Amino acid sequence: MKSALKSKYDVIQLDIANKIIHGVYPTGTFLPSENQLCDLYNTSRETIRKALSALLEQGFIQKIQGKGSIVLDLSRFVFPVSGITSFKELNQTQNMRAETRVLKLEDSIVPTQLFNFESATDIPATFIERLRVVNGEPVVIDRDYIVKDVIDEVPMNVASDSLYSYFEDTLGLEISYATKTITVESPSHQEQQLLDLPFDKDVVVVRSETYLADTTLFQFTESIHRADKFSFADFARRKKIKKEH
Repeated sequence: MKSALKSKYDVIQLDIANKIIHGVYPTGTFLPSENQLCDLYNTSRETIRKALSALLEQGFIQKIQGKGSIVLDLSRFVFPVSGITSFKELNQTQNMRAETRVLKLEDSIVPTQLFNFESATDIPATFIERLRVVNGEPVVIDRDYIVKDVIDEVPMNVASDSLYSYFEDTLGLEISYATKTITVESPSHQEQQLLDLPFDKDVVVVRSETYLADTTLFQFTESIHRADKFSFADFARRKKIKKEH
């Protein structure tokens, strides 16, 4: 199982992010102090610092020495390119009023050529195809291939809710990093119908391979987005390389 500490700071991080997005903590203002946040969430300073560090990396805040954490302008943030965020978490933080419709849940083989991934043997997987609907409009098709050597089975109730909550909180797996490619493509006829697209509209396709902390590859994902419904943005921090003398 995940440690209580990590679970606690994840909850705090999401709560503060949600308050920033909805203007409880407006752009240009400072968050409550670490001591105030400790009192507010009834937790330790270490947990608060972990939550703030995550918010810093995601571009929600900037720490100013001697003053605290200032809220940054988030008008450019819609869909995070870097980082690993589940659709359920995105739905919670951005209040998208989204629903998930499971279209397929079946045994399959990972189509490695689709991901430009070389493998000497077939990779058995659980294939899950889901349609994401926001405010009554279909916006994303998610196709996940969950490697069976790592996770043998995915229940239907999990597929319709949150894979990552199940992987992390129930199975105790530690999801660590992913590689992603983003392309603009013409949709297939099926994709065009599912997303209710005009015949001349392209889609944004994000393909990723996701790994556990021990470097085990456990998930291949293909997400097809309506380009007129999502913006893709990233937040970059410069890390200065020390020069050798």
